[in-house]
Amino acid sequence: MPYLRWRQVVSGLTGAALVCTLLAGCNSKSSGDAETASGEKQASAPAATSSAAVAKKVIVFYGNSLAAGYGLDPSQAFPALIGKRIDSLGLPYKVVNAGLSGETSAGGKSRISWVLRQSADIFVLELGGNDGLRGLPLSSTRENLQAIMDTVRHKNPETTIVIAGMQIPPNLGTTYTKEFRELFKQLADKNNAILIPFLLEGVGGIPRLNQADGIHPTAEGHRMVAENVWKVLEPVVRKAETNP
Repeated sequence: MPYLRWRQVVSGLTGAALVCTLLAGCNSKSSGDAETASGEKQASAPAATSSAAVAKKVIVFYGNSLAAGYGLDPSQAFPALIGKRIDSLGLPYKVVNAGLSGETSAGGKSRISWVLRQSADIFVLELGGNDGLRGLPLSSTRENLQAIMDTVRHKNPETTIVIAGMQIPPNLGTTYTKEFRELFKQLADKNNAILIPFLLEGVGGIPRLNQADGIHPTAEGHRMVAENVWKVLEPVVRKAETNP
């Protein structure tokens, strides 16, 4: 299984390397003048176009170096790839990448209010991986992730929350590894959120899909991660599109 191979790769890394390696927007605007039947340009057209752009719903990817595209150009990271797909399909959404390399759940908790100065219709929470690799208490990780979701819902109760599930190698023992894996589903169930079972499914542990550190995906790996995300996100987007 890919995950087992990933565990073997990561198990060979030093603890310090693990701490340092796993964890770092896409806005488009259009404008133009409309013409009347007589060929005269309407002065109000640019304002109307601007309003349409503002009216687009917002998908926020809130995560660590995986979302940020560590080691790559941000345009190659999976959030940007999701944004390109949405644009190609003509869906009324824009993607905001709020990924930050090195981010832990505690760091995410501390900056969430700042990020939510812009509203989010769909909020993809991709945090916790660094907590697991550092062996931080899972109770703290759980509390921090819950606090982030509480803040999101307080800002807008109608926001759809998507949680990206993560797994870690068994360096810290099978009990910790198992509880860490189950943490994301438990939070999803508790908060009526949507779960991506394992963000790195089919990517983790495969050398050609990861950079030299064995953890961060290559550009090809990010394309596969984007597919994992889109399988879960597309029904959410389509449903929101038909129920504005």
